[in-house]
Amino acid sequence: MAVVSESRRADERGLDRGDAFSPEGPVEVAVVIVSYNSADDIRQLLPDLRREARAMPLRVIVADNSSTDGTVAMMSEHTDVVTVRTGGNLGYSGAINAAMRHVGEAEAILILNPDLRLDAGSIPRMLRRLRSDPRIGAVVPLLRDQDGSVYFSLRREPTVLRAAADAVIGRYWQRRPAPLSEYVRDPREYAWSHPVDWATGAALLLSAPAAAVVGEWDERFFLYSEESDIQRRLRDAGWLVWFDPAAGATHRRGGSGASPDLDALLAVNRVRYMKKHRPLVAGVFRVAVIAGEQLRRSPANARSRWALWSSRRWAALPHARRDPLQVDAFPRASIVIPAHQEAAVIDRTLAPLAHLAAAGRLEVVVVCNGCTDDTADRARAYAGVRVLETEEASKTAALNLGDAHASVWPRFYLDADIVVPPAALAPVITALSGGTALAGRPSFRLDLRGASPIVRAYYRARERMSSTSAALWGAGVYGVTRAGHARIGHFPSFTADDLYVDGLFAPEEKTFPVTEPVTVSVPRRTSALRRVLIRMRRGPAEQGVDTGASTARELARSVRGPLSATDAAIYAAFAMDARRGARGAGRRGADGWERDDSSRGSAAPDSLVGAG
Repeated sequence: MAVVSESRRADERGLDRGDAFSPEGPVEVAVVIVSYNSADDIRQLLPDLRREARAMPLRVIVADNSSTDGTVAMMSEHTDVVTVRTGGNLGYSGAINAAMRHVGEAEAILILNPDLRLDAGSIPRMLRRLRSDPRIGAVVPLLRDQDGSVYFSLRREPTVLRAAADAVIGRYWQRRPAPLSEYVRDPREYAWSHPVDWATGAALLLSAPAAAVVGEWDERFFLYSEESDIQRRLRDAGWLVWFDPAAGATHRRGGSGASPDLDALLAVNRVRYMKKHRPLVAGVFRVAVIAGEQLRRSPANARSRWALWSSRRWAALPHARRDPLQVDAFPRASIVIPAHQEAAVIDRTLAPLAHLAAAGRLEVVVVCNGCTDDTADRARAYAGVRVLETEEASKTAALNLGDAHASVWPRFYLDADIVVPPAALAPVITALSGGTALAGRPSFRLDLRGASPIVRAYYRARERMSSTSAALWGAGVYGVTRAGHARIGHFPSFTADDLYVDGLFAPEEKTFPVTEPVTVSVPRRTSALRRVLIRMRRGPAEQGVDTGASTARELARSVRGPLSATDAAIYAAFAMDARRGARGAGRRGADGWERDDSSRGSAAPDSLVGAG
């Protein structure tokens, strides 16, 4: 109906019916535009997209980072555009992640800067290139500056040598050998179609399968380096990034603004990228970047030099900020918390939720099972929190008892040692209340403080495996709708309830909105990690699930150097040991409680993260 309505509006504007977008149903390309005070730019870009829509069905999604220039009001005039309010200024990666939840059924996703003007036929040309070879996961077009000259948008993978050479030589000797520059400044390289390491992210067409494999964009990159990270992850997963000059666009540049802080963030995120992908040489790379800033001792570089000298200063640079939540506007939901001997942690779990429980926005049910400490008394001290007690020390029994007394949907299941900020819950509640998804969870991050080097290696390998971003387990909290809960019915006596629930839903039935992350602590010692993994491996074994082959393939694809190979070997050794240990342990503890105590009582929450 929205398409018909917009077509009528198009007629009134003297445009063709064929220029309407498709907010629902299957499309060939879903276009994602991130907006932050970009009303003027988007107003100029939309006619280009409407022209392209005459050749193919397009869905246009604008993710607005709390603009103050009337962007959202302007977009309301275009009823066939999907406008997503991100709930703050989440940066480029965060806004893309928010928009990706609304892509729907699309063959490809086109990420566009709002300050672009597209050449006629560019989107069909990029899509044809994407279809020409199944190995191609992304296509980038030729970009031009406003004066018509070619913008050197292609890049090579960062290395210490390239950073050092770029620092010393700069823009001189532009056609220098590839090992001596990250930038591709040879005009001949922009005259033919070929695979590249990466390109600036002003226009990036991703195949839907490739986007599903790499998962969410890394929100540690608020702005800058997010495109080099996503394209690196595409290549690591076996896809090609392809440059096609047959498709073109004019890039105004500067649409993100300009300031010393943004210049500093650009330099810092280059270091951040190396710390993520090549940590062994990140320190030397940082020295090379600092040298480049030192050699250009202009006032414009002062903030960059200041930030690069100490990573403690990075928090002062631009970063994601969410709008404050109003209690009376908070979406309703229920939370079931199974608790066994949780006196040490239950206060910190309930404290962030207490005002919403007292206001009746959250129905919080704490099920104390087999508790001999004062967990129940502590929980009862919070207004609006309902406490149930049972002598049976069983997590699944507690979940079922909580279900019997909870009444609100959607419903969340929260481990008693996990601290969930309300801002992490609200987007998931909204997505489950108004969308087609049946289950979901908030974002989470791992707290590795105090963990041994071996434990850190294990989790580094796991974080390189993109499949972990598309599962309900891992955050210590997940939610389901009433229809989703019908799939579960009665929780069976399995060790890993979140793994069991995850397996009940197809990928398109799950949602993972971008939220303030839940912090999840990991075991500190190898012995504790081993116990956790044996327990978590017992869950899939009980359920007849064996992901060993797919995990091995994904682990092999994650290897790109000595460090990642070492991490992968450590991960594989733990996984094989967990399989042997799970077989030996049998079903002991499936109905009861086992947990890691190596980090309990620390300031950060200490949920256990499942094995791959």
